[in-house]
Amino acid sequence: MRYAAIDVGSNAVRLLIAEIIENNGSVSFKKNTLIRVPVRLGDDAFLAKNLSDRKTDDLVKSMVAFRNLMDVYRVSDYMACGTSAMREAQNGAEVVQRIKDQANIDLQIVHGEAEAKIIYASHAELNIDKTKNYLYIDVGGGSTELSLFSNGELVASQSFNLGTIRILDNQDRDETWNEMKDFIREHTRAYKNIFGIGTGGNINKLYRLSQEKDGVPMSYVKLRALYNYLNSFSLKDRINVLGLNQDRADVIIPACEIYLTVLKCANIKTIYVPTVGMVDGIIQTLIEKNNLTRS
Repeated sequence: MRYAAIDVGSNAVRLLIAEIIENNGSVSFKKNTLIRVPVRLGDDAFLAKNLSDRKTDDLVKSMVAFRNLMDVYRVSDYMACGTSAMREAQNGAEVVQRIKDQANIDLQIVHGEAEAKIIYASHAELNIDKTKNYLYIDVGGGSTELSLFSNGELVASQSFNLGTIRILDNQDRDETWNEMKDFIREHTRAYKNIFGIGTGGNINKLYRLSQEKDGVPMSYVKLRALYNYLNSFSLKDRINVLGLNQDRADVIIPACEIYLTVLKCANIKTIYVPTVGMVDGIIQTLIEKNNLTRS
């Protein structure tokens, strides 16, 4: 059995097709195919508050391709979610209808809190000591989701309109930065030791660049050094010398800035990077939904 997850983000759209594995009553999944298309809807959504014909066409073509792949893989269930850029585009509903008509895919535009819930359904914390305190940090193109957990229980969660594309387009606002810092200070002051858990494409790439062994957390000091190193290269050299993809080379700097700000504000010394993201959370959400339906 296979499920598919589609994440229509502000920087890229992703399709994950996963094999569903049932073993002695427990259900897990194995990634089969992951495709990422750098459509970058955020540039339109955050500047013009509308998706242009060109971006819409690119998105619809990507969705038609995703539908064809899902059919070839005989996917039995799927879920497609649009996040920050789709939330802000005034023509979002029309684009959703076009995707339905031309690709036969039902795209849901999810609000920030629902997005946070899906990301944390990814079970990123499975191999981590439940008795500790963790701040989940997911940085996307248009928004940053923060969730504080203590002893395995959710303490507080909020979504902020602060993301890598917004920063590149100078659409981030001081009030939002301050609002995020206030949230962190207010909810973390009662806890002594807090560990970070970072999700999203940029922190996954930063973790690989840090050359840490799998499962070993990355220190704030190492992340700061990595940021300074990357920032010492021009955009062109980050692509040509360091070998970063064009649509990763620019966003990785503002992503670093958000992660470093959050870690410093919460006085977090280390961050775990389980290399999962929105699509993993969607698959896990589908597993839970179908298991409930069956039981």
